[in-house]
Amino acid sequence: MTTRRQPNKLPAPGWRLLLYLVLLAMPFFAARTLSAVLPGNWLVMLLADAGEFLARPFFTIGQTSVSPAFFLRSTFFLLLILLISRASSAFLRDRVLARLQLSEGQRFAIERVFGYAVFVLGMTVGLETLGIDFKSLAFIGGAVGIGVGLGLQNIANNFISGLVLLVEQPIQVGDRIEIGGLAGDVVRIAARSTWIRTNDNIIIVVPNDDIINNQVINWTANDAEVRVGVKCGVAYESDPAKVRDILLQTASRHPDVLAQPAPLVLFQEFGESSLDFELLVWTNSRTHSPGLLRSDLRFAIFAAFLKAGIEIPFPQRDVRLRPPPAAGASGLTRPA
Repeated sequence: MTTRRQPNKLPAPGWRLLLYLVLLAMPFFAARTLSAVLPGNWLVMLLADAGEFLARPFFTIGQTSVSPAFFLRSTFFLLLILLISRASSAFLRDRVLARLQLSEGQRFAIERVFGYAVFVLGMTVGLETLGIDFKSLAFIGGAVGIGVGLGLQNIANNFISGLVLLVEQPIQVGDRIEIGGLAGDVVRIAARSTWIRTNDNIIIVVPNDDIINNQVINWTANDAEVRVGVKCGVAYESDPAKVRDILLQTASRHPDVLAQPAPLVLFQEFGESSLDFELLVWTNSRTHSPGLLRSDLRFAIFAAFLKAGIEIPFPQRDVRLRPPPAAGASGLTRPA
């Protein structure tokens, strides 16, 4: 017998207030205790030593001294730029793009490009505020170039490919695509990779460079209407015109099949054991799940053929048995 673990209960408001007061009072008690042990000017000495340590340069880039204080200021500016970039992107998405008649993929692309632009502008302003001369960063750019040449080609290619996907938009968030035998919906286009969600709700991460350099089938690039085909075979004794009418009637009864463009039946070929047909229908509600539509149509076609007495044949082969040759026909004699 298993017992359910009770969730941790939060303390009452009064206890929380008392806990906050104790936490706030602890630094004062610690300072008072240290004052009784250390010299009276220990705090001034501690602050002076800390200031001297923070201002001590480790090395120099051009005319810029790199010290612990420089690292702290740089970290603060970087976090501030990231916060401003995300906040501005969220504001643009929720307050501006949500009111425009744009597709989900277009809103996502504009939001990402705007966020990158704000980040680059913030980095430029932050570096100038820190007093860094861009000329002094020339050797850092050379080092980055050497790193890209030695082992970061894939990361650089994927990042540039991600920018191309956002600007050129061969695929967008929400599109149904196929690449390398993989079919799914685009749910995210990041800086390095694209996330594709299959019908099994599995997220597959594809590098952006693979999407740019390989052939990609985009089912929804123009609009949401796609054509789905269902193949079937009937016995040679069947009337092809009757088969065509049954297939068209079956398609017209399905709620996800569009009336325009109208369904079409193709008499493909005379097969080895059957007359082969293909039913072509258009849909805009099963674009992301065409397999379900094919399954529904096959169920309905099988029931309609069974009701009309139309046989779906098994593979058939004609076997002819030749009689054995007469005695002496080949110049051989049977043994006595």
